[in-house]
Amino acid sequence: MKFRKGTIAIVFILVVTTIFSFTTPTERYFEIAKNLDIFATLFKEVNAYYVDEVDPDRLIRTGIDAMLESLDPYTNYIPEEEIESFRTLTTGQYAGIGALIGNVHGNIVITMPYEKFAANKAGLKIGDEIISVNDVKIKGKSVSEISSLLKGQAKTMVKIKVKRYGQDEPLTFEFNREKIIVGNVPYHGMLDGSIGYVKLDDFTPGAGKEVAEAVKELKAKGAKGMILDLRSNPGGLLSEAVNVSNVFIPKNKEVVSTKGKVSEWNKTYKTLNNPVDTDIPLIVLINGGSASASEIVSGVIQDYDRGVLVGSKTFGKGLVQTTRPLTYNSQLKVTTAKYYIPSGRCIQALDYTHRNDDGSVDTVPDSLKLEFKTKKGRPVFDGGGLDPDVEIEDDFLAPITISLVSKGHVFDFSTEFYYKNIDRITSADFKLTDEDYDSFKDWLKDKDYDYVTTVEKTLDQLEASAKKEKYFNDIDKQLLDLKQKVMHNKEVDLETFEAQVKQILREEIVSRALLEKGGIQASFDADPDVTTSHEILTDQARYNRLLSKN
Repeated sequence: MKFRKGTIAIVFILVVTTIFSFTTPTERYFEIAKNLDIFATLFKEVNAYYVDEVDPDRLIRTGIDAMLESLDPYTNYIPEEEIESFRTLTTGQYAGIGALIGNVHGNIVITMPYEKFAANKAGLKIGDEIISVNDVKIKGKSVSEISSLLKGQAKTMVKIKVKRYGQDEPLTFEFNREKIIVGNVPYHGMLDGSIGYVKLDDFTPGAGKEVAEAVKELKAKGAKGMILDLRSNPGGLLSEAVNVSNVFIPKNKEVVSTKGKVSEWNKTYKTLNNPVDTDIPLIVLINGGSASASEIVSGVIQDYDRGVLVGSKTFGKGLVQTTRPLTYNSQLKVTTAKYYIPSGRCIQALDYTHRNDDGSVDTVPDSLKLEFKTKKGRPVFDGGGLDPDVEIEDDFLAPITISLVSKGHVFDFSTEFYYKNIDRITSADFKLTDEDYDSFKDWLKDKDYDYVTTVEKTLDQLEASAKKEKYFNDIDKQLLDLKQKVMHNKEVDLETFEAQVKQILREEIVSRALLEKGGIQASFDADPDVTTSHEILTDQARYNRLLSKN
């Protein structure tokens, strides 16, 4: 069955299009009713006369999705069957085994059991290949299908059969599912005797409390400076952004205000509690994956000159969503407002109101960005995410590294290496020797990890353009010489990018023994954001200069 998605999208867009030539509510309601009537009539005609049988649910869902897509990526329709997944996403709670699964070489494997939850307590390990769940063979099933099999009511029994490296026979685990509450802070600890580190992954309920408890614990251990890592944190609940900010900002201080079409919903959010610490030198790590609630916290810290932002520009999501109930137990997550941080700026980077003719969206041009001031008078700007106070260039991942990870070779080798060297991997300080790396290169000899470099892609594009524009005969010899010079050699690349590949392997291997916390700890030595932050926090004069007006 085929249908014209574009036609349905256009009709749905008409339903919500603002008719600027009308001004009275009565006229606007007439336009809405008229377009709804047109849509209903059109749908009936399509259903009655289209050459093939149509699926009403699928057709309507396509129209709804296309309509909402014309607004922004965050306004979504949530049908009844997806409500549970949506709740899991927003609350971090579900009932299941407490483990992440993934597809590696077509096999569904345990990629990370959460510490202290059912799967981990039962003995499931990273790399275990799932064969069956409750005697249902999982071959050919998708990750989402298997995830559904693993989830269920708390205290119900689940039986999982797995294949483990080094074991001749499959292993069977039987245990009860349990309520899983995924923590917002997967790791906190001391980098040395004076600097504390807190990794915040989400803003689900309890985020503020978890950060507060982590900071208190680290201060008790002697922390004289603090790093709050918000990198790649996509955000979450606005209320938790306020609570996390309140850990470092005094009571009754403005954190964020929201402004939208419904003026009654406009609100200013202030800190409600006494802070944990308003003086300890603070660095917040940010990057392009830091969005929404992460940007509120980062922006508050920057606007009040409470700490230094280190890393790269944030995503730029300054939109607030509200969930509204619909009929038949479905819901609408709709953008209702923009948020503004204490300096008065909105960091929304993309202008979804004014689209190009092709439907694409542009970033807010620099000419339209406004300058604002922090509490101490430092200039900051709106309309493009948050700029760090200290910018660190993003790590370059070599094509060979990307290939080794994406093709599952790093994962598989790490699993094998762990079981062969369990006694060596006792802490995050574990290091790979030259002999270990040589064994990895030998292991790769019969593996497919081919890749194309950016330079090779550029030369291929140049060749195609030259042929199209009839210049190829004039440059074919030079082009061939260039290709031969830049043609990658996998064995050479394994040597050139040895340090990078070794580090990726090290983090993966350590996670086999120490799970997520171990992988995070093992990353510190090779993390320029963390090392730069450590240098700043141990140099009080430099820290003060970064927060001064001049």
